[in-house]
Amino acid sequence: MIGPLSGPTPLMKQEYVDIVDKKGNELFKTTKTQAHKKGLLHKCVIAEVIDSKGKWALVVPRSHKQDAGQLVSPVGGHVTSGESEIEALKREAFEEVGLKDFEFKFIARDIFNRSVLGRKENHMFVVFEIYSNKDLILGDETSEYKKFTKKEIKEKMKLDPKIFGDAFHFVYKNIYKQFKKTARFDIL
Repeated sequence: MIGPLSGPTPLMKQEYVDIVDKKGNELFKTTKTQAHKKGLLHKCVIAEVIDSKGKWALVVPRSHKQDAGQLVSPVGGHVTSGESEIEALKREAFEEVGLKDFEFKFIARDIFNRSVLGRKENHMFVVFEIYSNKDLILGDETSEYKKFTKKEIKEKMKLDPKIFGDAFHFVYKNIYKQFKKTARFDIL
């Protein structure tokens, strides 16, 4: 059985990220592996996918991913060195849930720092909302997705918070401030 890789193999291309300060200013670039090994702050895009009925899609990551088996935001990934946040959002949305040509809105930035899967993740989350009624096409990192209203998410956070991954807890509590801000659907 082949398990998750702890780092790139000789055949894998190294992914580079820009190390940033707390304001998001680029300082230098390094490999993603080194950024995680040393706990260096770098950007990740996170996106909530919301349909015209106000339902939020959440995904369940596979066993080799962080927050495995728990509900998390459907789009999340590193901004590679030299890539804009918008370019990363569009790339990750297509890679992770098969979405392209969508409406979106920037929500906020905040720093999420944790140790998980033997690495130090010190990420500047750049959070967006994507507005789409399209079915999600999942990549190999996730096993399923479910849709919830904001009310259902709030209730589940109170009754069974462990079904949500740490990253989603962070977004929920720090970015959305217990869902006091309203998500909107702009397409129509």
